[in-house]
Order: sequence, then C-alpha cells, then structure tokens
Amino acid sequence: MDGKNRIDTLNNIKIFTGNSNVALVEKVCDYLSIPLGNATVGRFPDGEIDVKVDEDVRGSDIFIIQSTCSPVNDSLAELLILIDCFKRASSARITAVLPYYGYARKDRKDEGRVPITAKLVANLITKAGADRVLTMDLHAAQIQGFFDIPVDHLLAFPVFSEYYRERDLSDFVVVSPDVGGIKIARQYSNHLNARLAVVDKRRMGPEETEVGFVIGDVEGRNAIIVDDLIATGGSICQAARVLKEKGAKDIYVGVTHPVLCGAAIEKLSEAPIKEIAVTDTIPLSGHAKSLGAKIKVLSVSSLLGEAIKRIHTNMSISSMFTEH
Repeated sequence: MDGKNRIDTLNNIKIFTGNSNVALVEKVCDYLSIPLGNATVGRFPDGEIDVKVDEDVRGSDIFIIQSTCSPVNDSLAELLILIDCFKRASSARITAVLPYYGYARKDRKDEGRVPITAKLVANLITKAGADRVLTMDLHAAQIQGFFDIPVDHLLAFPVFSEYYRERDLSDFVVVSPDVGGIKIARQYSNHLNARLAVVDKRRMGPEETEVGFVIGDVEGRNAIIVDDLIATGGSICQAARVLKEKGAKDIYVGVTHPVLCGAAIEKLSEAPIKEIAVTDTIPLSGHAKSLGAKIKVLSVSSLLGEAIKRIHTNMSISSMFTEH
C-alpha cells in the first residue's frame, strides 16, 4: 500500500524519535510522506539526557518511534523523557512506538527474588504520559496485559512470508527453535503452506541451553528457523546443528529482532546456516555487518507506517494481518 497517495488523511500527525534507530524512522516518514519532527535529543556535559522539541506540537497526534535497544538504558530514558516533554507541551495524544521492546525477557517470577522488568517498563511508559503503545513481536505476548493503556501488537511474519515466497525455496519446513515458539512458527507454516517442526530445547541457565531432539520430519528438506529475536545466538546455532544431524539440507534463519550480543556473531559465522534474515527494528552494529552476505536485513517500515496511519485515522490494525 502506498502511503504517498493518502497524505490528505494524515492531518495533525507528527513523528519524532530519539537516537536508537533514526534510519528506520526516516523510512517510516518516507512511507507516510511526512517530515520527521524537529527535536534535539542530546546530552548535558555530565551525561544526562537533554531534550528540546523545536516546533509547535499543541493539539497534535504524536508518535514517538524508539526501539529500546543497545544502549538499552539510554534508549529507554530518551523515550520516557520525550513522552514527558510532549505531555507538558499539550499534545492531544502520545503513542509510544517501540519496534523492539527491551527488558521483555523478565515477564514473570520464575524463581525467588527476581524483578518483573517487563511490567516495570510498562509502568514507566504509562506513568510518563503515553496514551497508547505500538510494538512488534513481543518476546511474550502477555506483556500487552501489563499496560493499562491500549497496546497494538504488530507481527513481522507478513514481511518474512513475502520474502521467502520470493525466494521460492523448494521442499522446505518451518522450524521453531523451542516449544515456546510453536505459535509463531505455525503462523509462518500456514502462510507459506509448509510443514512444521520443533526443536526440543531445555534451558540450563540464563545463557545456556541444551538441545534434545527434533519433533517433525526435516530429512532431505530445506529448513527455515523462525523466532522473535537472536540474543547470544546459542539456541539458533544449536538448533541448526541438530537439524543438520537429522538430515536437513540448507538452513535459513528468520528472526525479527537482531539483538546480537556477546559472542553471537562468532557463533553464527561458524554455524551451518546459509542465510540469516532479520528486520531493521534494531540497527545492525558494525560487528554484525561482518557476517556479510550471510545476513539479510528486511525493512518493517511499511508495516509500522501503515499501522501508524491506521491508528491516526481510527482504522483496524488486526485486518492488516488477515489481508495477508
């Protein structure tokens, strides 16, 4: 869908951002054919964040696009201060757009004396003054319930599905790297009309997993491992190796958020993976670009832009996914 043909519907909308992912925000603005809002997000000499909005926003429908990616705490603080700034500037509505929602992995107390940081961040965003949230591929879908304001949860599978259809891979199977990802993998398998398999994984610690066996037939087939994020890369790389042991041919990876921390790049470089497709919810670091042709970045700017347009014009978000 071409946002350039609908500029007359986007009255009194303004888009702003911090420093976390300016390139993505510029693409969203291009899709909507509106300029990026004029604001300064800098630092005081002591490192504190300094924000100044350099245009009138009174009565405007504000969308702040900010992934809470590395540096995570700076990105989150920029978002909260921007929200407060627009609230005090008498904006009509403030939507916090988080293409990547950080601190999502702690969504429950799975042992004693641990925080639920996903809920804490939801509280901070709400208390700062956001009226609604737009995010993508949450690590746990129930985080939507942590907010006392409306949450629109986008899914990246239409972007990946279109990409893999264009690749025209023959005789392939969609693979979930663990039991928890079955729901996401099933969405891909349904839209790609492909078989589904699951890698049994047991978590031994915060950064250590053990792969058991594969549920489903992968022998002699190409495999597409799908997940919401790659952090250290351990689970994905172990899954790729066990799939190879079970007779899979070429192995592809499709993951929304390229967190890529720790030794992830080294692990992925050595793993039997032909291609890693990620989205631009998080900008690739220079180190990640060393993967070269092995990594492919797909843009979710049109998906975000269309969702922003629909929120502004009070149209359905869910229909974006039933249309695919």
